[in-house]
Amino acid sequence: MRLSVWSFIVDQWRRQPPALKADLAGKTVVILGANTGIGFEASKHFATMNPQKLILACRSQSKGQAAVAKLKAETGYSKAELWIIDLADFSSVRQFADRFEREAGRLDILVENAAIGSFTYTPTKDNWDISLQVNHLSTSLLALLLLPAMIRTAQRHSTTPRLVVVSSGAHHWVEVDKKLYENPDVLKTLGGAEYCSNPKNMQGRYPLTKLFNIFFVRALNTRLPPSTSLVVNAVDPGYCYSELRREFSGMMAVFDWLMEKALAFSAEVGSRRLVWAALSHQDQPEKLRGEYSSNFNIMEVSDFALSPEGVRMQDRSWVELVEILGKVDPRVTAIVDEYLSHSIVV
Repeated sequence: MRLSVWSFIVDQWRRQPPALKADLAGKTVVILGANTGIGFEASKHFATMNPQKLILACRSQSKGQAAVAKLKAETGYSKAELWIIDLADFSSVRQFADRFEREAGRLDILVENAAIGSFTYTPTKDNWDISLQVNHLSTSLLALLLLPAMIRTAQRHSTTPRLVVVSSGAHHWVEVDKKLYENPDVLKTLGGAEYCSNPKNMQGRYPLTKLFNIFFVRALNTRLPPSTSLVVNAVDPGYCYSELRREFSGMMAVFDWLMEKALAFSAEVGSRRLVWAALSHQDQPEKLRGEYSSNFNIMEVSDFALSPEGVRMQDRSWVELVEILGKVDPRVTAIVDEYLSHSIVV
């Protein structure tokens, strides 16, 4: 499927349904990027469902504390916890996972929402382009490190946890160079200084990382044994007012301002789609396994993601991702070996 500009506009103008509700008593919910935007608004929705534990995973201590206080003031929910995580630092992701293993116990819903939008190359302390590390590598690292907790939760509580990765409809418009999708080291190439030093290569960085979110969800799902009671899916929150585009300047900033006035959802409206991905199809959760949703419906991913070239890039990037993250934390390799199938489940 290729998302046309007209389809995008129609979706933005379409009336949006209210957020789903469910009883989350006794359950644990984790939201990445929860101090602002759609992450905070999703946290508010989940707070009204009274989870036993609601963890707001944020990079900033001060902004996170302010979000917890605001959440309590606006919803009355008093059990929200601030946990610090910096996705631009692999050691911070590992520390978050370690703490979760020690303190949290069960994990019913993990919404991986944190992302940045940048057109410039900024290397992290781990020597990766910051956009690729935050939006894809660290997002995948945390998901894999918390995978055992979600599977244990399913087994001990006879439930079906959800892993929701926030992608974007912009992945439909990514054009991938043949040299990239045939490259077995595509992530190392995309995250390195040589490739990123060319400004032209950074223009489509955000939607490209969102394509890799789609690849991760689909690759992980195909390797989960059918007997595993876990739903992994990706969701497009739509075009919302967001701090993601704060780096825009000049004519690009003016154009985006006009676009927002004409088309953008509020962050609260966009957050309803995250909640839908986490709570819909309670009677048949398998319908959402490995799927991509937009506008409160399961949708096809991009033509490229479905093409033979896209499928090969997905499989190659999965192998490379596991290799990279296994060096970051050996637990990744052990988790993949223990919980995932080496043969692809179709």
